[in-house]
Amino acid sequence: MTPDQIALAVLGGLVVLVIVGALLFVRTGQKNTDAGSSTSAGALTSRGWSGPGGGMSNFIQPPAEWRGTTVQVCGLWPYSIGAGTPMVGVPLGRHIHTGATLCCDPISWFQRAKLISNPSLFVLGRPGLGKSTAVARMAIGLAGYGVQPLVLGDLRPDYVEVIRALGGQVITLGRGRGYLNVLDPGEAKEAAQRLVDAGFEKEAGEVLEDAHGRRLAMVSSLLTILRKSAPSDVEESIVDQALRYLDRHFEGIPVLGDLLRVVQEGPEELRQVAVDRGDFAEYQRITRGLEASLISLSRGGRLGEMFSKHTTNPMRLDRPVVYDISAIGEAEGDLRAATLLACWSNGFATVNIANVLADAELEPRRHYFVIMDELWRALRAGNGIVDRVDFLTRLNRQVGVGTAMISHTMADLSALPEEDRLKAKGFVERAGMVMCAGLPYTEMPELTTVIPFSEAEQELLTGWQDPPAWDAASGREVDPPGRGKFLVKVGTRPGIPVEVRLTEAERSIRDTNQRWYEQSRTGRRALRAVEELVEEHEERVS
Repeated sequence: MTPDQIALAVLGGLVVLVIVGALLFVRTGQKNTDAGSSTSAGALTSRGWSGPGGGMSNFIQPPAEWRGTTVQVCGLWPYSIGAGTPMVGVPLGRHIHTGATLCCDPISWFQRAKLISNPSLFVLGRPGLGKSTAVARMAIGLAGYGVQPLVLGDLRPDYVEVIRALGGQVITLGRGRGYLNVLDPGEAKEAAQRLVDAGFEKEAGEVLEDAHGRRLAMVSSLLTILRKSAPSDVEESIVDQALRYLDRHFEGIPVLGDLLRVVQEGPEELRQVAVDRGDFAEYQRITRGLEASLISLSRGGRLGEMFSKHTTNPMRLDRPVVYDISAIGEAEGDLRAATLLACWSNGFATVNIANVLADAELEPRRHYFVIMDELWRALRAGNGIVDRVDFLTRLNRQVGVGTAMISHTMADLSALPEEDRLKAKGFVERAGMVMCAGLPYTEMPELTTVIPFSEAEQELLTGWQDPPAWDAASGREVDPPGRGKFLVKVGTRPGIPVEVRLTEAERSIRDTNQRWYEQSRTGRRALRAVEELVEEHEERVS
């Protein structure tokens, strides 16, 4: 064969091999397709597809497991944010990290959500970070739920415009501004008559006795503040009998002047408890100190005449109320202490009457939200305030009252006298929930002895207390980094960081810096004088 024939034969053999290989490849692919069709006809199980070619496994090897602390494996833990925020109560703000809405107030969390065991709130934080504003939002929201806000002694004032916007009652007290008669039984007589007419004679007698005890306690408190010492047992007995004598023989509502007159006249009931042995001169000697104190209370003196005249604006049962006592300066500590005690006495007497009428189904059930802002001022005002707050924090569940106490730091409570210091710290311990704004580093050791805070939570709080930065473009300070930011703590649970942002309606009634918006005129004149001196100096130099 020639070389050309041999090459042609080899080429033909290669062509045959290619054709045979292609036929074999196509046939093999068809078999695989048929096998896949049989696999797809099988059932899908937890271990794979059943049937031939499905890849089902008869044994699953368990994954390897390791154990570590939350500090070591915190980045691997899938639930790094935690559960959602509660949605029961007044909308307070948004979660700082997740943006979720937080609904929060002590009454809703106690009554409906069952998240706390005591309807009370304690707020701590440095000045200017929005503590009063956050509590005012709770008061506004609770008013929408039917809860009546009560501010029994607004010292700055912060809540007058809020209560007025809610259609509430603003009671102004101060020298020449308003009077509060401590012998006024309020609505006790009217409520007692309604109870008698409805067949509740026992409850009516209890209301009248409570009113009598409140008036006796208030007169004793005024005498204590005035004298700097408590009245004697004989003097308290004389005041007790004098009040009962007035209830029996006086027409209308008595005042301190009427009480003084009864003590001076010395009827038989008073002389018996004075044990004068039938000698009126001895009775006058025994009551001389009491008479002098009552003269001071009823005719002027260190406490003025604010408690010696008829009440100018009686407290109402059916609406929010604020006692505005901001006109009483800090220099008049005794008058401020006496006024706070009188406001507390009158306010809780009204709450007690409302509860009794509601129990008898003569009035609708009302709950109250008592706000005690600037608590440190109130606690330092005088004897008796700490004990009254202590009583409220222990029994607010029984009297249907939720409370919000606001102060700056734990150091404010530690500055109280020794006998009141532990009681005041108990306010924080017994609070159902605690809200903290920015706090200094020095506050953390004492705060963590009362409420457990993690290191991350402590760093968050101390970061919020930093001062504001300076904006060079506008020439003004920007808002502090912690303004409107709070950490909500309930027991040992992790805190919920939340940011409160005001609506336009709230901005118009909630601003404690209003007096700083207008430039001081004296400052303007001084600035103009400095500018004139600078211009004169420049002219001389030139």
